[in-house]
Amino acid sequence: MQIHSTAIVSKKAKLGQGVCVGPYSLISDNAAIGDNTVIGSHCVVEGNTTIGSNCRIFTGAVVGSQPQDLKFKGERVFLEIGDNNIIREYCTLNPGTEEGGKTIVGSNNLFMAYSHIAHDCRVGSYCVLANSGTLAGHVTIEDRAVVGGLVAIHQFVRVGKLSIIGGCSKVVQDIPPYSTCDGHPASVFGLNLVGLRRNNVSKDSMQALDKAYKLLFNSGLLVKHALEKVEKEVNLTPEVSHLIDFVKTSERGIARSCRKAN
Repeated sequence: MQIHSTAIVSKKAKLGQGVCVGPYSLISDNAAIGDNTVIGSHCVVEGNTTIGSNCRIFTGAVVGSQPQDLKFKGERVFLEIGDNNIIREYCTLNPGTEEGGKTIVGSNNLFMAYSHIAHDCRVGSYCVLANSGTLAGHVTIEDRAVVGGLVAIHQFVRVGKLSIIGGCSKVVQDIPPYSTCDGHPASVFGLNLVGLRRNNVSKDSMQALDKAYKLLFNSGLLVKHALEKVEKEVNLTPEVSHLIDFVKTSERGIARSCRKAN
């Protein structure tokens, strides 16, 4: 364990083996930091925050400070961060906002400089938030999603697995899995073919997803009727089944196609 002489680390904090804390950083009473995690200079880790192993937290990041929510009245809330995450300069990650509330972050994510994860969010694993990507409260990001720089995501929106959102987009409805989206508000441009190939999704499943996407976003059908056709006419691979479940459980509605139906 290496703690710089200028760092302030509570005696009540729990630090694993090999943890490094840089100059002028502050670690508060209820923090728990896993083995071999490196915290840079001028960082703050406070609140009921758990950070996993092998994470890297860069200069000026503030992790676990109270939520930016006017309803918050000092309840006991939590932030849980998994392993192998990279949290770059000046990122902010907040805990939940109601008694017992949690913000949960998976493992192997990259949060670029100035990105923000608000209260009660759920972020999966292997995700990327580019510079100044901003999640409002109660946002869910599924595994392997990519959020472009300066993207703002509305409260309670879900971003589906293996989707990618172009920079500077305004996201007010759910982003379907496996999609490429962009715009104000964000609209669906098509499948994230590069992401699908990189993650070894089978050719058969990619073809099935392509057919499902054409029915859902380019047929002019109501979502309900498009889903019925997808379930009857498309090979229900695991990816297609996940897409169907995601659309069916949407509460804010699904981002629409950027293209007009023929």
